[in-house]
Amino acid sequence: MHKLKHEEIVQRQAKKSDQPRLPFCVILNHVRSLHNVGSIFRSADGVGVEKIWLCGITGYPPQGGIAKTALGAEDHVPWEYRQDGLGLIKELKAKGYQIVFLEQTRGAVAYDEFVPDPPLCLVIGNEISGVSDTWLASCDVAVEIDMAGIKNSLNVAVAFGVMAYQIRSRLKRTALGRS
Repeated sequence: MHKLKHEEIVQRQAKKSDQPRLPFCVILNHVRSLHNVGSIFRSADGVGVEKIWLCGITGYPPQGGIAKTALGAEDHVPWEYRQDGLGLIKELKAKGYQIVFLEQTRGAVAYDEFVPDPPLCLVIGNEISGVSDTWLASCDVAVEIDMAGIKNSLNVAVAFGVMAYQIRSRLKRTALGRS
């Protein structure tokens, strides 16, 4: 076994650049930190997310804080800004998307028990207040990441990464005929 050199990793990834994206998009609503937005872009690229929707006060490229953490992923993951995130959710529902909130609610499903029904849209809210209460009626399922320590949540970009890779894993298993 040997550690891959940077050039080997770049060559391996270049072969994957034409792979289709997952039937999985993301809405970031009122995410205030540009570094969190950039980090989410980078994780979304790694997962194969089809599109990121940036809503409300969420910053969007080419703002410098995003580029610092996205490291170019903002140029490869399709994205669009929309002021009205709730209207966007209604549009996506009309197109058959399952609307999934990453939020702590009564009746939320544990992230590792969630079974996605593609196409799906994962909604991520503000770092402090989460997804707006007025949006809850538009949610098909809420998913949460349980915490074992004293803190009640993860950083929004970290939580997205955990959930996005869980969704990717489930979608890949489903596509291969395993559940």
